[in-house]
Amino acid sequence: MDRGKRLLRLYETLERFFGDLHWWPGETPFEVAVGAILTQNTSWANVERAIGRLKAEGVLEPRALYGLDDETLANLIRPSGYFRVKTKRLKAFLEVLCSDFGGNLERMLAGNLLQARQRLLGISGIGEETADSILLYAGGKPAFVIDAYTRRILTRHGVIDGKPTYGELQRLFMAHLPRDAGLYNRYHALIVETGKRYCRKEPRCGECPLRGIAGRDEGGNAGTVAAEPAAGRRGRATCSSGKTS
Repeated sequence: MDRGKRLLRLYETLERFFGDLHWWPGETPFEVAVGAILTQNTSWANVERAIGRLKAEGVLEPRALYGLDDETLANLIRPSGYFRVKTKRLKAFLEVLCSDFGGNLERMLAGNLLQARQRLLGISGIGEETADSILLYAGGKPAFVIDAYTRRILTRHGVIDGKPTYGELQRLFMAHLPRDAGLYNRYHALIVETGKRYCRKEPRCGECPLRGIAGRDEGGNAGTVAAEPAAGRRGRATCSSGKTS
């Protein structure tokens, strides 16, 4: 089976198992962008706590957040971890957003995908994964997000070998899948959920919906397990982009 067909089979299997996870949670695109920065090196539960504190203070808006002094902002986002580093990263993002685009995120992400991506990557503290998360989930642009879960799952299921770069992995998806932001959104959310629940550093292969797809069980043997359909699991799907497993 070629890579393109295998990628589609992975997606179809996970979609049947989990259904649509409705990720990324956020009431506004700006909230999603802030969450994408805060989720670096922490769990989503911690990000939710930090965002809740920003909302409680009434400052989850570009100019209000930018107007906070560093110490106040750091204290508000403390639950997200590395809060002083993230304060600098948020302020760098907000400086460009407010100074160059009048606080209008839609304008900041306007233009073709490459231009918008380069604009984000030029901001201190925003790397490829964060930039693509903002583009996809806040901007609705077809940028496939690559993370540690993606690499782990593709390696274990025989789609990739070695250590391809972020760009090489992204091109693999974007070359073999339709350029559809909705598809990329759903697929990445499914990968993250699978990585959190099953494809951990210490894998739970016997329970994984992907067990029968070019993978092997804990004993090194290929195996197949019928996936429980989404109808029986929707209430338990809680996708999170935290990288703690």
